Amino acid sequence: FMRISYGQLLKATDGFSKANLIGEGGFGFVYKGLLDHDHNRIVAVKVLRLQNRGAHKSFIAECDAWRSIRHRNLLKIITSCSSVDFQGNDFKALVYEFMPNGSLHDWLHSSASNSRLSLLQRINILLDVACALDYLHNHCLPAIIHCDLKPSNILLDDDMVAHFGDFGLAQFHGTNSNKNSTSGIK
Repeated sequence: FMRISYGQLLKATDGFSKANLIGEGGFGFVYKGLLDHDHNRIVAVKVLRLQNRGAHKSFIAECDAWRSIRHRNLLKIITSCSSVDFQGNDFKALVYEFMPNGSLHDWLHSSASNSRLSLLQRINILLDVACALDYLHNHCLPAIIHCDLKPSNILLDDDMVAHFGDFGLAQFHGTNSNKNSTSGIK
């Protein structure tokens, strides 16, 4: 993974401006950014709200998951940043490949008539998600249970291929380090 600083992410997102805000979740905000040192690559930057309970644990879980998984239907992580901001506060962020067609949630719940998915597109998205889940459950060691699969975590690329991310609640099945039972999985 490339090394990136808080200052570079601040610049890439134009100071984490509201104009670049593309999403918000329980543990943080997602901004569209432009990494000029990477040939003007458009990225999504997930900045964690570390004051929220569980945000630090979520960051560690995501880093642990992304360390060992690669699949065409999983969001591609570019790098992470664990640093301090210019005020001396802890700062943690994940940098992902940007998905220009947004989330499945937006496509399913948009009121615009031109943003409807055809039956074939819906089937292809379901197949993409099923392939990624099969990979996580049956081909990863240890198996990974996502625990937060929902339409807003399924993102669509230029070709409407589905990718999912947000492994902040992921559970590693079959490891001694994780003693959570499946009753804790929502």
